[in-house]
Amino acid sequence: MITPARTARRRLVTDRVMTALFLAAIVVAVAPLVSVLGYIVAQGVSGITWAFFTRLPAPVGEGGGGMANALVGTLTLIALASCVGVPVGILGGLFLAEIGGGALGWWIRFTADVLNGVPSIVVGVFVYALVVVPMKRFSALAGGIALGIMMIPLVMRTTEEMVRLVPAALREASLALGIPWWVTTLRVTLRAATAGVITGVMLAVARIGGETAPLLFTAFNTQYWQAGWDQPIASLTVQLYNYAIAPYDDWHRQAWAAALVLMAIVLVLNVAARAAGRPRSLGG
Repeated sequence: MITPARTARRRLVTDRVMTALFLAAIVVAVAPLVSVLGYIVAQGVSGITWAFFTRLPAPVGEGGGGMANALVGTLTLIALASCVGVPVGILGGLFLAEIGGGALGWWIRFTADVLNGVPSIVVGVFVYALVVVPMKRFSALAGGIALGIMMIPLVMRTTEEMVRLVPAALREASLALGIPWWVTTLRVTLRAATAGVITGVMLAVARIGGETAPLLFTAFNTQYWQAGWDQPIASLTVQLYNYAIAPYDDWHRQAWAAALVLMAIVLVLNVAARAAGRPRSLGG
């Protein structure tokens, strides 16, 4: 006969076993991330010097130098990509949320989801054929277009979901005052969804910030400062790749430093995205 005390004991043991299993699963999931981050910090902190942020790369075989041009190049490429991906993504998301309920909307969503899963190197090859070949040169513009294309589906789908969360009563109140539909969409609906849209934009920027493959086919790389939008441009990711496969210890040290800087940039963007998407009180 099963007594109440025995049932309670069995439930207590089951609860403790399941709690231990959950904790073990968390440790298994977090341990690789912590170990990778810790290893990058341990290897890269020695390469973080003032020269790393202010000097150009040293000639091949010589020690010293830095990645100032790659840092500026990465920020430039992100700005160019944002000019391409953010307007298209936000306007596309507004279309899908407001009037994209038919077959056209379904195909746009399907295309965005497929594009979101396409390997980045495929996007690089596409932009290479579309921009680099006609221009007959690698360029910062081609790199920005490639990264911008990668931003579009993420920004579009995030914008759509955030706009759908805006209460219909808000739209109806605006329309009832005689405000045109397009003004309501841009000045009322989009404004109400701003926090979520900004979160999607920051996550998209964090994603493209660590891309290397598309830049190898578009922006290429250079050891000098950017000479123009139609010229090759340096980036942290490509510079890291070149230094990592080189046979020089000093370049390896700087490659680890570049990896640490990239990790810090992505971490800051993700934290900012979390902060932007945090619900705010009415009085805040």
